[in-house]
Amino acid sequence: MSMFRLVVRTVVEEAEGVRGLLLADPAGAELAPWEPGAHLEVTLPSGTVRHYSLCGDPADRRVYRLGVLRETAGRGGSEEVHRAVGEGTLLGVRGPFNRFPLVPAERYLFVAGGIGITPLLPMLRSLRPGTWSLLYGGRSLASMAYREELAGLPGVTLVPQDTAGLPDLDAALGGLPPSTAVYCCGPEGLLRAVEERWRGPLHTERFGAAPSGGNVASDGFEVELKRSGRTLRVEPGRTLLDAVREVVPGVAYSCEEGWCGTCETKVLAGTPEHHDSVLGEEEKASGTTMMICVGRSRTDRLVLDL
Repeated sequence: MSMFRLVVRTVVEEAEGVRGLLLADPAGAELAPWEPGAHLEVTLPSGTVRHYSLCGDPADRRVYRLGVLRETAGRGGSEEVHRAVGEGTLLGVRGPFNRFPLVPAERYLFVAGGIGITPLLPMLRSLRPGTWSLLYGGRSLASMAYREELAGLPGVTLVPQDTAGLPDLDAALGGLPPSTAVYCCGPEGLLRAVEERWRGPLHTERFGAAPSGGNVASDGFEVELKRSGRTLRVEPGRTLLDAVREVVPGVAYSCEEGWCGTCETKVLAGTPEHHDSVLGEEEKASGTTMMICVGRSRTDRLVLDL
């Protein structure tokens, strides 16, 4: 999907440390449709690429709404949004993409931690009242974005840590029918805690890398870039992405940790070794695609569609 330009039409402070952006087409054209759970790949003025969930109304084709948490210990993207992006700023955009779709279910439980509320908000609004509940934890009420919007919806429980402690996951998950679809987005600790407690249908979205299930393979391997006509050696300790960039400097990538999906590449031959948190188990087993920022090879040679 090619990049296009959108202009920041409105900037809103949604909560302490959370900046809201409304993006629109500079010429006023209607924007591409999207469904709850979707996100945009955004190229900031510096050239930094980041991924942000769409948290507005899918029926409103005039604007895309984003919420960006300022992470002072992050890699600089959120700092740039808060310091250098304002009304009138042009941003490069790809998408929308959706790796976190809302699946049909009789009952839903949503668990949000901090800025993890962003992809869940459109899901709540799309469902019939009485079929879902939300447990939303944050550092304080002042830091919890969209709390006023949520206050008007039934089934919402806000848990500010400074006054109420951590969300009671045992109480929230205990007694739920096994068919309940549980959606969780937030810090890694929250996701792990829910994964440990829930054995029914679970849908998660990470804003960072998942913990590795083991050591990344240290052996080197060859990679053939079919369309480029080049074969490279990927030495132990070097990423496949770094090797590919020598031949294809414009290859798409963003997080370099295996969670955003930007660098997904088709595998033409060989067996990839997956270390990402994007692909499902069936997708990984098929071996037809991989994330080259963290993936390696189980065979001596990989052939990629690059």
